[in-house]
Order: sequence, then C-alpha cells, then structure tokens
Amino acid sequence: MTPAIERGKSWLARSDLRPTRQRVALAALLVGDGNNRHVTAESLFAAAKGDGEQVSLATVYNTLKAFCDAGLMQEVTVDGSRSYFDTNTHDHPHFFWEDEGHLTDAPSDQLVITNLPEAPAGSEIASVEVVIRLRKKS
Repeated sequence: MTPAIERGKSWLARSDLRPTRQRVALAALLVGDGNNRHVTAESLFAAAKGDGEQVSLATVYNTLKAFCDAGLMQEVTVDGSRSYFDTNTHDHPHFFWEDEGHLTDAPSDQLVITNLPEAPAGSEIASVEVVIRLRKKS
C-alpha cells in the first residue's frame, strides 16, 4: 500500500464514512502528500482520471459533499455558482485569485473581525466565511 493510500485511509478513519475504493482513491489525492488542498469537483475529477481511476463527476461531487458532511473538509463558496473544497477545516480566510480562478489560504493572523451584527432572536452565528477576491493590477 502506498503512503498516499495509507494517509487517505487514515484521514477517512476520522469519520464514520465507509472506506470504499473510490473514497479511498479520492482521499489519497486530497491528503496523500500530507498537504492541504483547495479543489473543485472538476479539478479532483481530472486528477482522478489522470491517475486512472474509474469515477464519474457525479461521484466526485457526492463524495466531496459526504467528506464535508463528515467534517473532513469544508466547502467554500466563492460566488453563487462556484464552490471549492478545502481539506483545512480550521477557521481561516481565503484569497480567491480572480485572474487564475483558484483559491488559497490567507494569513489568519492578520485578520481581525469585530462588531458582528447580533444574530436574530432564536438563532446564533454558526460561522463567518471570509473570501478576499484578488486581481492583478492594471
């Protein structure tokens, strides 16, 4: 068993998800080298196909959603139609590079959020997502 597969299985073991062949293969692509990833379903699908995995785009979407529901990843919505999936589940801001269309972590030690509005009665703030959109200067 390769180190990437072992890391993928270990990562999956932190959840109640059954380690199917496809989940293990996708997990190995996501965390197999020990680094965090920001992926789209399409980019993970392309990586899986490049590795010779027999997986459909729908399966990749469903697996990413299952990983998020299990707390292994978080979904970061950049706009209403574009989602990225992040293996770093700690609260942290992101840079979205508009020119290249990719997401990276932003330094969380430089961000200070103060004076959030009060949550409406009977509710509480579950999280605050910060996506800082960047583009090259003209």
